[in-house]
Amino acid sequence: MFFKLLKEALKVKKVRSKILFTIFIILVFRIGTSITVPGVNAKSLEALSGLSFLNMLSLVSGNAMKNFSVFALGVSPYITASIVVQLLQMDIVPKFVEWGKQGEVGRRKINQATRYIALVLAFVQSIGITAGFNTLSGAKLLTTDLTPQVFVTIGIILTAGTMIVTWLGEQITDKGYGNGVSMIIFAGIVASIPEMIHGIYVDYFVNIPSDRLTSSIIFVVILIIAVLLIVYFTTYVQQAEYKIPIQYTKVAQGAPSSSYLPLKVNPAGVIPVIFASSITAAPAAILQFVSAMGLDWTWVRTAQEMLATTSPTGVAMYALLIILFTFFYTFVQINPEKAAENLQKSGAYIHGVRPGKGTEEFMSKLLRRLATVGSLFLGVISILPIVAKDVFGLSEAVAFGGTSLLIIISTGIEGIKQLEGYLLKRKYVGFMDKTE
Repeated sequence: MFFKLLKEALKVKKVRSKILFTIFIILVFRIGTSITVPGVNAKSLEALSGLSFLNMLSLVSGNAMKNFSVFALGVSPYITASIVVQLLQMDIVPKFVEWGKQGEVGRRKINQATRYIALVLAFVQSIGITAGFNTLSGAKLLTTDLTPQVFVTIGIILTAGTMIVTWLGEQITDKGYGNGVSMIIFAGIVASIPEMIHGIYVDYFVNIPSDRLTSSIIFVVILIIAVLLIVYFTTYVQQAEYKIPIQYTKVAQGAPSSSYLPLKVNPAGVIPVIFASSITAAPAAILQFVSAMGLDWTWVRTAQEMLATTSPTGVAMYALLIILFTFFYTFVQINPEKAAENLQKSGAYIHGVRPGKGTEEFMSKLLRRLATVGSLFLGVISILPIVAKDVFGLSEAVAFGGTSLLIIISTGIEGIKQLEGYLLKRKYVGFMDKTE
């Protein structure tokens, strides 16, 4: 079905141009991920493969961190900055609240403020991870003398790389295909799949004694079946909808007598997982920098343990962040007050619910229930591989497999729907042309 849809879409010149443009931007990004920062020994990071926040950063950066490339931070600082700005719009800073009500002009101002905050976060985070990785046992990340100028130079390079990746993501969103941030992370994850498969092959077929080969094969088969079940379940939930019956008044000319308002069972999508990953990775990098400066305070060690997904507290913290961000982003995506207002303006109402305030309260209650289901779903899928890694002794690459699957499936579903939208629009345009 997908290939048939893609074949039909490629016949449309505009869609074909968007897809080719997106592939070109992703290619530029992938080239950048292979360019290591000058004065850095990227192979030293192999000794730190068990470090949880390194793997988290690699995930959010589209696996650019493993090479310590010029794009090593990826879009992580921009995502963190976006969260900060959205929080500031919630009646915290009046200026941001005012911008949020100014339409397109206000949106441009908010985007500009987001970029400035991302710039600062990227610089601090880049110095933090550089100093932290360099001081860890056996790392020796830097091949040059340790001077403030070296750290500042690397910080500037990584910050510039982050802003370039952010710009590339914006170009995909504006002129390409899909959401730019999601597509960049998606491309990095897909590129790492062959390496992950090779790692599993080596662990369970090459490094296993001949007398244990049969049990190893059985285990891998069970692992594949488990992955397929998770993929099916994730795809099903991500596409599931809750349909609210809608009726129209006689005042609404041309409107059907009844319809429904579809709401996703997981309204927030995969964004809360990306948010949680970024928020977990950024403070961990800063704490690593504080520890590297010789400030081995008790609270620093405690905070590092709480954020490390190798500990029960770290896993619980990661799951809690996903749950909180799911509730937060659900109400960012769907504003109950605006939804009630839009229904009233279009002459529609929910069957059995009073228009206006009653509709707003109904929508708020329903969104809380859907966010509860969505948050539990995202939390379980994200932490299940982490727990499985510790219980069954799987490789570190499997730990964030759930998060990777969520991003891949969600981006894929969004892409398919966008293709269907292009084709449907083409049919309507063709119909209008024929009637003229």
